[in-house]
Amino acid sequence: MTAEYLSYGRASDVPAGRDRIIYRLLELQPGLFAWGTLLLVVAASYWMPMWASIFIIGFDIYWLIKTIFLSLHMSHSFRAMRANQRVNWLDRCEQATPAAPDLLGLRAGDLYHLVILPMATEPYDVVRESFDGLLKTSWPLKRMIVVLATEGRIGESARAIAARIQNEYGDRFLRFIVTEHPDGIPGEIRGKGSNETWAGKQALTAIDELGIEYRRVIVSVFDIDTVAPADFFACLAWHYLTAQHPLRSSYQPIPIFSNNIWHAPAFARVFAFSTTFWQMIQQARPEQLVTFSSQSIGLQALVDVGFWQINVVSEDSQIFWKCLLRYDGDWRTVPMRFPVYMDANVAPTVWGTLVNQYKQIRRWHYGVENNPYFVFGFLKNPRIPWRTKWHHAFNMIEKTHSSATNALIIFLLGWLPVNIGGGAFTQTVLSYNLPFITKTIMLLAMVGLISSAAISLVLLPPRPPSFGPFRYAWMVLQWLLFPVNFILFGAIPALDAQTRLMLGRYMGFWVTPKSR
Repeated sequence: MTAEYLSYGRASDVPAGRDRIIYRLLELQPGLFAWGTLLLVVAASYWMPMWASIFIIGFDIYWLIKTIFLSLHMSHSFRAMRANQRVNWLDRCEQATPAAPDLLGLRAGDLYHLVILPMATEPYDVVRESFDGLLKTSWPLKRMIVVLATEGRIGESARAIAARIQNEYGDRFLRFIVTEHPDGIPGEIRGKGSNETWAGKQALTAIDELGIEYRRVIVSVFDIDTVAPADFFACLAWHYLTAQHPLRSSYQPIPIFSNNIWHAPAFARVFAFSTTFWQMIQQARPEQLVTFSSQSIGLQALVDVGFWQINVVSEDSQIFWKCLLRYDGDWRTVPMRFPVYMDANVAPTVWGTLVNQYKQIRRWHYGVENNPYFVFGFLKNPRIPWRTKWHHAFNMIEKTHSSATNALIIFLLGWLPVNIGGGAFTQTVLSYNLPFITKTIMLLAMVGLISSAAISLVLLPPRPPSFGPFRYAWMVLQWLLFPVNFILFGAIPALDAQTRLMLGRYMGFWVTPKSR
């Protein structure tokens, strides 16, 4: 029987009493920690400028070491991804034998892929590009079940696109299903998770009719702009067959936001590549890897946990924690080190792109809602080993805290002791040298952007004829915007999201507009 706490999305979902108070306190934690840290740095800069300066220098040195460490991880994952792109995964998959008892007797020819594509207001061209990618797969199309999951509230425009897609692609797969998620179901919020769950349950009915064992089905849930390379599903099947715990694992590709990268403004390109690089870094640290955006999972696990959460914004990462709690800590994310291609944020105007970019990043950072969810689950589930609990709790609390504070401490608050530290401090040698020391350390840390610029050039798709060769120069020079991006599209939306959770101003799911 599934524990009730697995269905909680926020404190108001918890029955009134002691448990609701605990959950609400856990929602306060990220915002209180972030604001407390920033206010403490400001206060120390005024009252104890000497100690604040020492802290800032130490923090900058820590950031330099961390930058080097993360750059090495990124380079490792990039090389692994490039090597994997040269593998004939269908041949390798057909020769694979299961590594785990759960899949004994199965071979590649026994597996099916269920692909769920949730759609809201996206135009036909975006949807068509994703389906064109599916048709190019090396995996047999007659062993694929594809679901186009539309939203009833969108109305006739979505139905017209779905009908057009079904007419053009519907007979190419084993099953092609169009679902329409009703609006206003009690207990749901408008979002991708509720749509995916509605679609997944309808696909399950089709799978039962076909008589396919759940362990033979791998589910990939893709953002509608996701274009999967030809070998993606064979690569995924190989990882599923050879994983040590295939039915207790999620499978995470590397999202590369390059479908429309040439048309994106410079700040949007920097953020798109930065997100890809962060996912590369995480792939090199599988013990910290949590699912993000387009991802895959065995159908059996989805059935066991009741599919995706219907009352949260960040269902893509929340499914990891839901499975971790459901299986008493026996859950992990397998890094595929293989790409899928998605859209950068592009609106008709630069200002529109800027606004949309901020809203999208704030929604991503609202994944902090998962922290109270899994910590509360840890308190409720004594069967999860304490080592597992501390490992995940520390990593996620540190990540959410640093996302809201690091950039502000490094690029803004580092100058405070000199400016507000008082007359006595301004006469000291440390006060005189602090700007030079922090500037030098940050310049050394920025050297890592050279490797980022080089890798971003390799990841670029072919240049459209409408852009001249000089555009490549801008693709390098754009990285000078990184410090500004780090603050405007990093710390500030993260702090915004954490503050909203702290104040109980819960966010809804904001659909990122897509265009061609």
